[in-house]
Amino acid sequence: MTNLASNLVATAQTHPDKVAIKLDDAELTWQQLHGMAAKTAGALRAAGLEPGDRVALILPNIPAFPVLFYGTLLAGGTVVPMNPLLKAQEVEYFFTDSGATFAFAWGDFLAEAQGGAQGTSTKVIASGPVGPSEEDLPSGEPVATPVERDDEETAVILYTSGTTGRPKGAELTHRNLDLNAKRSAEDIIRIAVDDVVMGCLPLFHVFGLTCGLNASVRTGATLTLLPRFEPGKALEIIERDKVTIFEGVPTMYGAMLHHPAADSTDTTSLRTCVSGGSSLPEQTLTEFESRFKVRLLEGYGLSETSPVASFNMLDRPSKPGTIGRAIPGCEIRLIGEQGEQVGPGEGVGEIAIRGDNLMKGYWNKPEETATAIPDGWFRTGDIASVDEDGYYTIVDRKKDVIIRGGMNVYPREVEEVLYTHPDVLECAVIGVPDHELGEDVGAAVSLREGASGDVDAIRSYVKDRIAAYKYPRTVWVLDDIPKGPTGKILKREIQAPSA
Repeated sequence: MTNLASNLVATAQTHPDKVAIKLDDAELTWQQLHGMAAKTAGALRAAGLEPGDRVALILPNIPAFPVLFYGTLLAGGTVVPMNPLLKAQEVEYFFTDSGATFAFAWGDFLAEAQGGAQGTSTKVIASGPVGPSEEDLPSGEPVATPVERDDEETAVILYTSGTTGRPKGAELTHRNLDLNAKRSAEDIIRIAVDDVVMGCLPLFHVFGLTCGLNASVRTGATLTLLPRFEPGKALEIIERDKVTIFEGVPTMYGAMLHHPAADSTDTTSLRTCVSGGSSLPEQTLTEFESRFKVRLLEGYGLSETSPVASFNMLDRPSKPGTIGRAIPGCEIRLIGEQGEQVGPGEGVGEIAIRGDNLMKGYWNKPEETATAIPDGWFRTGDIASVDEDGYYTIVDRKKDVIIRGGMNVYPREVEEVLYTHPDVLECAVIGVPDHELGEDVGAAVSLREGASGDVDAIRSYVKDRIAAYKYPRTVWVLDDIPKGPTGKILKREIQAPSA
Protein backbone atom coordinates (compact mmCIF):
# COMPACT_ATOMS: atom_id res chain seq x y z
CA MET A 1 0.00 0.00 0.00
CA THR A 2 1.57 3.26 -1.11
CA ASN A 3 -1.38 5.67 -0.98
CA LEU A 4 -4.30 5.72 1.47
CA ALA A 5 -6.61 6.35 -1.49
CA SER A 6 -5.92 2.80 -2.72
CA ASN A 7 -8.61 1.69 -0.26
CA LEU A 8 -11.24 3.77 -2.06
CA VAL A 9 -10.22 2.32 -5.44
CA ALA A 10 -10.48 -1.25 -4.12
CA THR A 11 -13.85 -0.72 -2.44
CA ALA A 12 -15.30 1.01 -5.53
CA GLN A 13 -14.28 -1.99 -7.62
CA THR A 14 -15.68 -4.53 -5.15
CA HIS A 15 -18.92 -2.74 -4.17
CA PRO A 16 -19.58 -0.20 -6.95
CA ASP A 17 -23.34 0.20 -6.44
CA LYS A 18 -23.48 0.10 -2.66
CA VAL A 19 -24.27 3.35 -0.83
CA ALA A 20 -21.04 4.83 0.49
CA ILE A 21 -22.02 8.23 1.86
CA LYS A 22 -25.47 9.36 2.93
CA LEU A 23 -26.75 12.75 4.11
CA ASP A 24 -30.50 12.58 4.65
CA ASP A 25 -31.90 11.96 1.13
CA ALA A 26 -28.60 12.52 -0.70
CA GLU A 27 -26.57 9.39 -1.44
CA LEU A 28 -23.31 8.55 -3.19
CA THR A 29 -22.36 5.01 -4.18
CA TRP A 30 -18.77 3.84 -3.92
CA GLN A 31 -18.41 4.08 -7.70
CA GLN A 32 -19.77 7.63 -7.68
CA LEU A 33 -17.50 8.67 -4.80
CA HIS A 34 -14.45 7.27 -6.58
CA GLY A 35 -15.44 8.93 -9.85
CA MET A 36 -15.97 12.34 -8.25
CA ALA A 37 -12.72 12.08 -6.28
CA ALA A 38 -10.86 11.09 -9.47
CA LYS A 39 -12.32 14.10 -11.28
CA THR A 40 -11.24 16.39 -8.41
CA ALA A 41 -7.75 14.89 -8.49
CA GLY A 42 -7.48 15.57 -12.21
CA ALA A 43 -8.61 19.17 -11.75
CA LEU A 44 -6.08 19.71 -8.95
CA ARG A 45 -3.25 18.33 -11.07
CA ALA A 46 -4.34 20.55 -13.96
CA ALA A 47 -4.32 23.54 -11.58
CA GLY A 48 -0.70 22.82 -10.71
CA LEU A 49 -0.86 20.60 -7.62
CA GLU A 50 2.32 18.57 -7.17
CA PRO A 51 2.71 15.46 -4.98
CA GLY A 52 3.18 16.55 -1.37
CA ASP A 53 1.47 19.93 -1.85
CA ARG A 54 -0.96 20.78 0.93
CA VAL A 55 -4.71 21.19 0.39
CA ALA A 56 -6.84 22.58 3.23
CA LEU A 57 -10.44 21.44 3.75
CA ILE A 58 -12.76 23.83 5.61
CA LEU A 59 -15.93 21.79 5.48
CA PRO A 60 -18.64 20.36 7.77
CA ASN A 61 -19.77 16.74 7.51
CA ILE A 62 -21.13 16.86 3.96
CA PRO A 63 -20.41 14.58 0.96
CA ALA A 64 -17.89 17.14 -0.37
CA PHE A 65 -15.53 16.22 2.46
CA PRO A 66 -14.84 12.61 1.38
CA VAL A 67 -14.84 13.68 -2.28
CA LEU A 68 -12.18 16.35 -1.72
CA PHE A 69 -10.25 14.36 0.88
CA TYR A 70 -9.78 11.37 -1.39
CA GLY A 71 -9.47 13.56 -4.46
CA THR A 72 -6.47 15.26 -2.88
CA LEU A 73 -4.91 11.92 -1.93
CA LEU A 74 -5.49 10.46 -5.40
CA ALA A 75 -3.55 13.43 -6.81
CA GLY A 76 -0.69 12.79 -4.39
CA GLY A 77 -1.46 15.81 -2.22
CA THR A 78 -1.44 16.18 1.56
CA VAL A 79 -4.72 17.07 3.28
CA VAL A 80 -4.95 19.73 5.99
CA PRO A 81 -8.39 19.33 7.65
CA MET A 82 -9.51 22.51 9.44
CA ASN A 83 -12.30 23.38 11.84
CA PRO A 84 -14.86 25.36 9.80
CA LEU A 85 -15.52 27.65 12.78
CA LEU A 86 -12.04 29.17 12.72
CA LYS A 87 -11.90 32.93 12.25
CA ALA A 88 -9.79 34.70 9.61
CA GLN A 89 -6.80 35.33 11.89
CA GLU A 90 -6.70 31.66 12.88
CA VAL A 91 -7.17 30.57 9.27
CA GLU A 92 -4.21 32.72 8.24
CA TYR A 93 -1.99 30.89 10.75
CA PHE A 94 -3.03 27.46 9.42
CA PHE A 95 -2.54 28.52 5.80
CA THR A 96 0.85 30.09 6.51
CA ASP A 97 2.14 27.32 8.76
CA SER A 98 1.09 24.49 6.44
CA GLY A 99 1.93 26.34 3.23
CA ALA A 100 -1.38 25.20 1.75
CA THR A 101 -1.56 25.64 -2.03
CA PHE A 102 -5.35 25.31 -2.22
CA ALA A 103 -8.19 25.48 0.29
CA PHE A 104 -11.77 24.30 -0.25
CA ALA A 105 -14.37 26.08 1.89
CA TRP A 106 -18.11 25.52 2.32
CA GLY A 107 -20.17 28.65 1.59
CA ASP A 108 -20.98 29.52 5.20
CA PHE A 109 -17.27 29.68 6.00
CA LEU A 110 -16.01 31.16 2.75
CA ALA A 111 -15.67 34.76 3.95
CA GLU A 112 -13.42 33.83 6.90
CA ALA A 113 -11.34 31.57 4.66
CA GLN A 114 -10.89 34.32 2.09
CA GLY A 115 -10.03 36.79 4.81
CA GLY A 116 -7.43 34.42 6.21
CA ALA A 117 -5.93 33.84 2.77
CA GLN A 118 -5.04 37.50 2.26
CA GLY A 119 -1.28 37.85 2.36
CA THR A 120 -0.77 34.09 1.92
CA SER A 121 -0.16 32.02 -1.20
CA THR A 122 -3.26 29.88 -0.59
CA LYS A 123 -5.98 29.90 -3.26
CA VAL A 124 -9.43 29.56 -1.70
CA ILE A 125 -12.07 27.70 -3.74
CA ALA A 126 -15.77 27.59 -2.86
CA SER A 127 -17.24 24.11 -2.43
CA GLY A 128 -20.80 23.01 -2.99
CA PRO A 129 -22.41 19.95 -1.33
CA VAL A 130 -20.30 17.50 -3.37
CA GLY A 131 -17.33 19.69 -4.32
CA PRO A 132 -16.41 22.82 -6.29
CA SER A 133 -18.16 23.93 -9.45
CA GLU A 134 -16.38 23.21 -12.72
CA GLU A 135 -15.58 26.86 -13.43
CA ASP A 136 -13.53 27.18 -10.22
CA LEU A 137 -10.95 24.57 -11.24
CA PRO A 138 -9.54 23.75 -14.68
CA SER A 139 -10.72 20.49 -16.16
CA GLY A 140 -8.15 17.73 -16.22
CA GLU A 141 -7.92 14.06 -17.00
CA PRO A 142 -9.45 12.17 -14.03
CA VAL A 143 -6.87 10.50 -11.78
CA ALA A 144 -8.55 7.16 -11.04
CA THR A 145 -5.34 5.40 -9.97
CA PRO A 146 -3.58 6.94 -6.97
CA VAL A 147 -0.32 8.79 -7.50
CA GLU A 148 2.46 6.70 -5.95
CA ARG A 149 3.30 7.76 -2.42
CA ASP A 150 5.70 6.13 0.01
CA ASP A 151 4.22 4.59 3.16
CA GLU A 152 6.11 7.12 5.28
CA GLU A 153 5.10 10.18 3.29
CA THR A 154 2.63 12.54 4.90
CA ALA A 155 -1.03 12.00 4.00
CA VAL A 156 -2.58 14.41 6.50
CA ILE A 157 -1.36 17.30 8.63
CA LEU A 158 -3.74 17.41 11.55
CA TYR A 159 -3.44 20.38 13.87
CA THR A 160 -3.65 19.83 17.60
CA SER A 161 -6.07 21.92 19.62
CA GLY A 162 -3.38 24.26 20.84
CA THR A 163 -4.25 24.06 24.54
CA THR A 164 -0.59 24.60 25.42
CA GLY A 165 0.30 27.19 22.78
CA ARG A 166 -0.24 27.70 19.07
CA PRO A 167 -1.54 24.61 17.25
CA LYS A 168 1.06 22.17 15.94
CA GLY A 169 0.53 20.09 12.82
CA ALA A 170 0.85 16.35 13.49
CA GLU A 171 2.15 14.66 10.32
CA LEU A 172 0.24 11.41 9.85
CA THR A 173 1.58 9.12 7.14
CA HIS A 174 -0.29 6.94 4.67
CA ARG A 175 0.80 3.92 6.72
CA ASN A 176 -0.25 5.50 10.04
CA LEU A 177 -3.77 6.18 8.82
CA ASP A 178 -4.23 2.98 6.85
CA LEU A 179 -3.18 0.68 9.69
CA ASN A 180 -5.16 2.61 12.29
CA ALA A 181 -8.29 2.46 10.12
CA LYS A 182 -7.68 -1.26 9.57
CA ARG A 183 -7.32 -1.96 13.28
CA SER A 184 -10.28 0.23 14.18
CA ALA A 185 -12.45 -1.62 11.66
CA GLU A 186 -11.18 -5.17 12.17
CA ASP A 187 -9.79 -5.48 15.70
CA ILE A 188 -11.83 -2.97 17.71
CA ILE A 189 -15.23 -2.08 16.23
CA ARG A 190 -15.48 -4.94 13.72
CA ILE A 191 -17.05 -2.97 10.91
CA ALA A 192 -18.36 -5.07 8.00
CA VAL A 193 -19.65 -4.19 4.55
CA ASP A 194 -23.29 -4.38 5.68
CA ASP A 195 -22.82 -1.97 8.56
CA VAL A 196 -24.16 1.58 8.73
CA VAL A 197 -21.80 3.86 10.64
CA MET A 198 -23.03 7.10 12.22
CA GLY A 199 -20.91 10.01 11.02
CA CYS A 200 -21.64 12.68 13.60
CA LEU A 201 -18.02 13.08 14.73
CA PRO A 202 -16.43 15.93 12.73
CA LEU A 203 -14.47 14.52 9.79
CA PHE A 204 -11.89 17.27 10.25
CA HIS A 205 -11.08 15.66 13.61
CA VAL A 206 -8.90 12.56 13.73
CA PHE A 207 -11.47 10.36 15.54
CA GLY A 208 -14.15 10.89 12.89
CA LEU A 209 -11.62 10.82 10.06
CA THR A 210 -10.03 7.47 10.98
CA CYS A 211 -12.78 5.51 12.74
CA GLY A 212 -15.63 6.94 10.68
CA LEU A 213 -14.55 7.84 7.14
CA ASN A 214 -11.35 5.84 6.57
CA ALA A 215 -12.65 2.73 8.34
CA SER A 216 -15.85 2.83 6.27
CA VAL A 217 -13.87 3.27 3.05
CA ARG A 218 -11.70 0.30 3.99
CA THR A 219 -14.64 -2.00 4.65
CA GLY A 220 -17.34 -0.71 2.28
CA ALA A 221 -19.73 0.18 5.13
CA THR A 222 -22.17 3.05 4.66
CA LEU A 223 -21.33 6.30 6.46
CA THR A 224 -24.43 8.38 7.26
CA LEU A 225 -23.50 11.98 7.99
CA LEU A 226 -24.77 14.51 10.50
CA PRO A 227 -23.21 17.96 9.93
CA ARG A 228 -23.96 19.30 13.41
CA PHE A 229 -24.70 17.02 16.35
CA GLU A 230 -28.14 17.33 17.88
CA PRO A 231 -29.31 14.40 20.02
CA GLY A 232 -32.87 14.30 18.66
CA LYS A 233 -31.64 14.30 15.06
CA ALA A 234 -29.04 11.64 15.89
CA LEU A 235 -31.75 9.37 17.33
CA GLU A 236 -33.90 10.01 14.26
CA ILE A 237 -31.04 8.98 11.93
CA ILE A 238 -30.35 5.81 13.95
CA GLU A 239 -33.98 4.76 13.45
CA ARG A 240 -34.26 5.93 9.82
CA ASP A 241 -31.00 4.49 8.49
CA LYS A 242 -30.81 1.44 10.77
CA VAL A 243 -27.45 2.56 12.16
CA THR A 244 -25.46 -0.39 13.53
CA ILE A 245 -22.34 1.42 14.80
CA PHE A 246 -22.34 4.73 16.65
CA GLU A 247 -19.11 6.60 17.29
CA GLY A 248 -19.18 9.56 19.65
CA VAL A 249 -17.72 11.50 22.54
CA PRO A 250 -19.08 11.27 26.10
CA THR A 251 -21.27 14.38 25.87
CA MET A 252 -23.08 12.89 22.85
CA TYR A 253 -23.99 9.77 24.79
CA GLY A 254 -25.18 11.83 27.74
CA ALA A 255 -27.29 14.06 25.47
CA MET A 256 -29.00 11.11 23.75
CA LEU A 257 -29.51 9.29 27.03
CA HIS A 258 -31.44 12.22 28.51
CA HIS A 259 -33.31 13.27 25.36
CA PRO A 260 -37.13 13.04 25.54
CA ALA A 261 -37.19 10.82 22.42
CA ALA A 262 -34.75 8.26 23.83
CA ASP A 263 -37.45 5.79 24.93
CA SER A 264 -39.71 6.14 21.88
CA THR A 265 -37.01 5.84 19.18
CA ASP A 266 -36.31 2.46 17.61
CA THR A 267 -32.59 1.93 18.23
CA THR A 268 -32.61 -1.86 18.03
CA SER A 269 -30.34 -1.79 14.97
CA LEU A 270 -27.43 -0.59 17.13
CA ARG A 271 -24.82 -3.27 17.72
CA THR A 272 -21.73 -1.45 18.96
CA CYS A 273 -21.02 2.04 20.27
CA VAL A 274 -17.55 3.49 20.85
CA SER A 275 -16.49 6.50 22.87
CA GLY A 276 -13.31 8.54 22.85
CA GLY A 277 -12.07 12.12 22.94
CA SER A 278 -12.34 12.47 26.72
CA SER A 279 -13.12 10.31 29.75
CA LEU A 280 -16.51 8.61 29.71
CA PRO A 281 -18.22 8.81 33.12
CA GLU A 282 -19.03 5.33 34.39
CA GLN A 283 -22.56 6.51 35.23
CA THR A 284 -23.15 7.47 31.59
CA LEU A 285 -21.72 4.18 30.31
CA THR A 286 -23.84 1.95 32.53
CA GLU A 287 -27.04 3.96 31.99
CA PHE A 288 -26.55 4.04 28.21
CA GLU A 289 -25.86 0.31 27.93
CA SER A 290 -28.89 -0.44 30.10
CA ARG A 291 -31.32 1.81 28.22
CA PHE A 292 -30.20 1.08 24.66
CA LYS A 293 -29.22 -2.59 25.18
CA VAL A 294 -25.91 -2.13 23.36
CA ARG A 295 -22.22 -2.55 24.12
CA LEU A 296 -20.46 0.79 24.66
CA LEU A 297 -16.67 0.56 24.39
CA GLU A 298 -14.34 3.27 25.65
CA GLY A 299 -10.96 3.88 24.09
CA TYR A 300 -8.16 6.39 23.97
CA GLY A 301 -6.04 8.17 21.44
CA LEU A 302 -4.65 11.47 20.23
CA SER A 303 -4.10 13.33 16.99
CA GLU A 304 -0.46 12.28 17.22
CA THR A 305 -1.40 8.57 17.34
CA SER A 306 -3.72 8.49 14.30
CA PRO A 307 -5.66 8.40 16.82
CA VAL A 308 -6.43 5.02 18.41
CA ALA A 309 -3.92 3.70 20.97
CA SER A 310 -6.02 1.61 23.38
CA PHE A 311 -9.55 0.23 23.63
CA ASN A 312 -11.87 -2.03 25.52
CA MET A 313 -12.17 -4.81 22.94
CA LEU A 314 -15.26 -6.73 21.88
CA ASP A 315 -13.62 -10.10 22.49
CA ARG A 316 -12.71 -9.29 26.10
CA PRO A 317 -14.68 -8.13 29.12
CA SER A 318 -14.95 -4.35 29.36
CA LYS A 319 -13.71 -2.61 32.48
CA PRO A 320 -15.84 0.53 32.96
CA GLY A 321 -13.75 3.55 33.83
CA THR A 322 -10.74 2.27 31.88
CA ILE A 323 -9.50 3.02 28.36
CA GLY A 324 -8.82 -0.66 27.77
CA ARG A 325 -5.63 -2.28 26.54
CA ALA A 326 -3.07 -1.26 23.92
CA ILE A 327 -4.29 -2.08 20.40
CA PRO A 328 -2.24 -4.32 18.06
CA GLY A 329 0.79 -2.52 16.67
CA CYS A 330 0.90 -0.06 19.57
CA GLU A 331 2.91 -0.17 22.80
CA ILE A 332 2.02 1.80 25.93
CA ARG A 333 4.08 2.33 29.06
CA LEU A 334 3.76 4.57 32.11
CA ILE A 335 6.68 6.81 33.01
CA GLY A 336 7.12 8.16 36.55
CA GLU A 337 8.42 11.56 37.62
CA GLN A 338 12.01 10.30 37.76
CA GLY A 339 11.78 8.65 34.35
CA GLU A 340 11.19 5.19 35.81
CA GLN A 341 8.69 2.76 34.30
CA VAL A 342 5.55 2.36 36.43
CA GLY A 343 4.03 -1.11 36.52
CA PRO A 344 0.73 -2.61 37.70
CA GLY A 345 -0.09 -1.59 41.24
CA GLU A 346 2.84 0.83 41.40
CA GLY A 347 0.86 4.06 41.25
CA VAL A 348 0.49 6.47 38.35
CA GLY A 349 2.69 7.69 35.53
CA GLU A 350 2.55 9.61 32.26
CA ILE A 351 1.32 7.60 29.29
CA ALA A 352 4.03 7.13 26.65
CA ILE A 353 3.28 5.54 23.27
CA ARG A 354 5.18 4.10 20.36
CA GLY A 355 4.09 1.98 17.39
CA ASP A 356 2.93 2.12 13.81
CA ASN A 357 0.24 4.62 14.77
CA LEU A 358 2.73 7.25 15.97
CA MET A 359 3.03 10.38 13.85
CA LYS A 360 6.10 11.21 11.82
CA GLY A 361 6.50 14.41 13.83
CA TYR A 362 5.20 17.94 14.05
CA TRP A 363 5.22 19.78 10.73
CA ASN A 364 8.32 22.01 10.50
CA LYS A 365 8.86 21.84 14.27
CA PRO A 366 11.88 19.60 14.95
CA GLU A 367 12.45 20.93 18.48
CA GLU A 368 8.85 20.33 19.56
CA THR A 369 9.02 16.88 17.97
CA ALA A 370 12.20 16.03 19.89
CA THR A 371 10.62 17.21 23.15
CA ALA A 372 7.46 15.17 22.59
CA ILE A 373 9.31 12.05 21.40
CA PRO A 374 12.71 12.16 23.15
CA ASP A 375 13.47 8.45 22.91
CA GLY A 376 11.01 7.01 20.42
CA TRP A 377 8.19 7.14 22.99
CA PHE A 378 5.61 9.91 22.60
CA ARG A 379 4.85 11.70 25.88
CA THR A 380 1.09 12.28 25.94
CA GLY A 381 0.73 14.45 29.04
CA ASP A 382 -1.97 12.07 30.36
CA ILE A 383 -1.59 10.49 33.79
CA ALA A 384 -2.80 6.91 34.26
CA SER A 385 -2.47 3.68 36.19
CA VAL A 386 -2.41 0.14 34.80
CA ASP A 387 -3.74 -3.10 36.29
CA GLU A 388 -2.45 -6.66 36.07
CA ASP A 389 -4.57 -7.33 32.96
CA GLY A 390 -3.04 -4.41 31.06
CA TYR A 391 -6.10 -2.13 31.30
CA TYR A 392 -5.23 1.55 31.68
CA THR A 393 -7.18 4.07 33.73
CA ILE A 394 -6.73 7.76 32.95
CA VAL A 395 -6.37 9.75 36.13
CA ASP A 396 -6.11 13.12 34.42
CA ARG A 397 -4.23 15.39 32.11
CA LYS A 398 -0.81 16.17 33.57
CA LYS A 399 -1.48 19.88 33.26
CA ASP A 400 -5.01 19.60 34.76
CA VAL A 401 -3.89 18.12 38.08
CA ILE A 402 -4.93 20.45 40.91
CA ILE A 403 -2.28 20.84 43.61
CA ARG A 404 -4.19 21.82 46.74
CA GLY A 405 -1.86 22.66 49.57
CA GLY A 406 0.71 20.20 48.23
CA MET A 407 -1.84 17.42 47.71
CA ASN A 408 -2.61 16.22 44.17
CA VAL A 409 -6.30 16.23 43.23
CA TYR A 410 -7.21 14.55 39.94
CA PRO A 411 -10.34 16.26 38.52
CA ARG A 412 -11.63 13.11 36.87
CA GLU A 413 -12.02 11.37 40.24
CA VAL A 414 -14.16 14.24 41.51
CA GLU A 415 -16.15 14.36 38.27
CA GLU A 416 -16.98 10.66 38.53
CA VAL A 417 -18.65 11.35 41.88
CA LEU A 418 -20.47 14.42 40.56
CA TYR A 419 -21.93 12.41 37.67
CA THR A 420 -23.65 10.07 40.15
CA HIS A 421 -25.63 12.98 41.63
CA PRO A 422 -29.21 12.85 40.27
CA ASP A 423 -29.28 16.59 39.46
CA VAL A 424 -26.00 16.76 37.51
CA LEU A 425 -26.13 16.46 33.72
CA GLU A 426 -22.54 17.55 32.93
CA CYS A 427 -19.64 18.82 34.98
CA ALA A 428 -16.08 20.06 34.85
CA VAL A 429 -13.70 20.23 37.80
CA ILE A 430 -10.97 22.86 37.66
CA GLY A 431 -8.42 24.49 39.94
CA VAL A 432 -9.37 27.90 41.34
CA PRO A 433 -6.79 30.29 42.83
CA ASP A 434 -6.42 30.29 46.62
CA HIS A 435 -3.98 32.58 48.43
CA GLU A 436 -3.29 30.06 51.19
CA LEU A 437 -3.40 26.71 49.39
CA GLY A 438 -2.13 27.84 45.99
CA GLU A 439 -5.29 26.49 44.36
CA ASP A 440 -8.49 24.85 45.49
CA VAL A 441 -11.04 22.57 43.86
CA GLY A 442 -13.97 24.08 41.95
CA ALA A 443 -16.77 22.47 39.96
CA ALA A 444 -18.96 23.87 37.20
CA VAL A 445 -22.14 21.86 36.66
CA SER A 446 -25.07 21.91 34.29
CA LEU A 447 -28.30 20.45 35.58
CA ARG A 448 -30.86 17.95 34.38
CA GLU A 449 -34.29 19.30 33.49
CA GLY A 450 -36.34 19.95 36.60
CA ALA A 451 -33.38 19.86 39.01
CA SER A 452 -33.43 22.23 41.96
CA GLY A 453 -29.90 23.51 41.47
CA ASP A 454 -29.00 23.42 45.17
CA VAL A 455 -25.21 23.77 44.93
CA ASP A 456 -24.77 23.33 48.69
CA ALA A 457 -26.47 19.95 48.47
CA ILE A 458 -24.27 18.94 45.53
CA ARG A 459 -21.13 19.98 47.38
CA SER A 460 -22.19 18.04 50.48
CA TYR A 461 -22.98 15.00 48.36
CA VAL A 462 -19.43 14.93 46.99
CA LYS A 463 -17.89 15.72 50.39
CA ASP A 464 -19.53 12.60 51.84
CA ARG A 465 -18.00 10.38 49.15
CA ILE A 466 -14.33 11.38 48.75
CA ALA A 467 -11.43 12.53 50.90
CA ALA A 468 -11.85 15.94 52.51
CA TYR A 469 -9.06 17.59 50.51
CA LYS A 470 -10.65 16.56 47.19
CA TYR A 471 -14.23 17.79 47.32
CA PRO A 472 -15.05 21.07 45.52
CA ARG A 473 -15.33 24.01 47.90
CA THR A 474 -16.89 26.06 45.12
CA VAL A 475 -19.73 24.74 42.96
CA TRP A 476 -21.55 26.85 40.41
CA VAL A 477 -24.21 26.24 37.78
CA LEU A 478 -23.82 26.95 34.05
CA ASP A 479 -26.59 26.67 31.48
CA ASP A 480 -24.14 24.84 29.24
CA ILE A 481 -20.62 23.55 29.83
CA PRO A 482 -18.32 24.99 27.10
CA LYS A 483 -17.41 22.42 24.44
CA GLY A 484 -15.17 22.19 21.41
CA PRO A 485 -16.23 21.10 17.91
CA THR A 486 -16.18 17.40 18.80
CA GLY A 487 -18.26 17.91 21.94
CA LYS A 488 -15.24 17.63 24.22
CA ILE A 489 -15.54 19.79 27.34
CA LEU A 490 -13.16 22.78 27.21
CA LYS A 491 -11.91 23.40 30.74
CA ARG A 492 -9.70 26.26 29.62
CA GLU A 493 -12.85 28.29 28.89
CA ILE A 494 -14.33 27.78 32.35
CA GLN A 495 -13.69 30.28 35.10
CA ALA A 496 -14.97 30.28 38.66
CA PRO A 497 -17.37 33.11 39.50
CA SER A 498 -15.75 35.98 41.35
CA ALA A 499 -16.43 35.97 45.07
